[in-house]
Amino acid sequence: MASPEHPGSPGWTEPIAPCTARTGQEFPALGPDLPCPGLEEHSDAEDSPSLNSSMTTRELQERWRKEKSRWKPVKLLFEIASARIEEKRVSKFVMYQIVVVQTGSFDSNKAVLERRYSDFEKLHKALLKRFGAELEDVAFPRKRLTGNLSAETISERREALRDYLRLLYGVRAVRRSRELTDFLTRPELREAFGCLRAGQYARALDVLGRVLPLHEKLTAHWPPAAVPALCALLVCLRDLERPADAFAAGERALRRLHARQAHRYYAPLLDAMVRLAYALGKDFVSLQARLEESQLRRSTHRGFTLKELAVREYLS
Repeated sequence: MASPEHPGSPGWTEPIAPCTARTGQEFPALGPDLPCPGLEEHSDAEDSPSLNSSMTTRELQERWRKEKSRWKPVKLLFEIASARIEEKRVSKFVMYQIVVVQTGSFDSNKAVLERRYSDFEKLHKALLKRFGAELEDVAFPRKRLTGNLSAETISERREALRDYLRLLYGVRAVRRSRELTDFLTRPELREAFGCLRAGQYARALDVLGRVLPLHEKLTAHWPPAAVPALCALLVCLRDLERPADAFAAGERALRRLHARQAHRYYAPLLDAMVRLAYALGKDFVSLQARLEESQLRRSTHRGFTLKELAVREYLS
């Protein structure tokens, strides 16, 4: 997965084959851009334009304080709406339907996803490894030796898993952790990016439409984290000949990259936006100026396109 110090950056020249694009250079396998706890301020300072070398420490702190205040904390509520038994060739297991809504106002973008008990179990083990002491009061529903598929057990476990998620979300470090975000969004994001690589843009768009609102809510504390998914949304909309919607998705991504010219998605995204703006008859001159400034500041700019970056997300 991408490190927090190098969160993101793609552009576009012509559409390329989703799985076979090459530029004569080796690409690293990329992943979602989530920060490590305690590194947010450090990463922000590194990504600022020209590293703000002429600004004092106090001015830098004030600048980033104002920027972060733009992203209001999001409070989420978790429900286990239903459960169903799924039967494979050699096994049976229960799929729990999780509904996630934003509290405090009507949420038209509620998220609905399904996870197995074993998925919850993997999440708990990962969180214990990283936040052991902070999870002392968070009880995880244990597996039973028998009767795991009985209606009574499933009903009890639905309530227990709901309470478990709510307790986890109440722990600030866990709420902002990569582990919880991955648990709630990674399977769907992997599916969406896989569809993009296969050229199945309509299907990728459908999956992104379901997972992206939740992903943005979970990463409100670290805006660049949602940039790869927003750029994938742009690519799908653009290749489905919906340039106005693609441009709107790009504007959302650029807002999340505010003052982060070092982000790997910054220059390629601007390049794609310049082309879209030109095609739509919008102001492309200011976008072109930002792109040229970024390229001057980064002499090592390699010219990857937005699609070339997007198709390599979630490969591992």
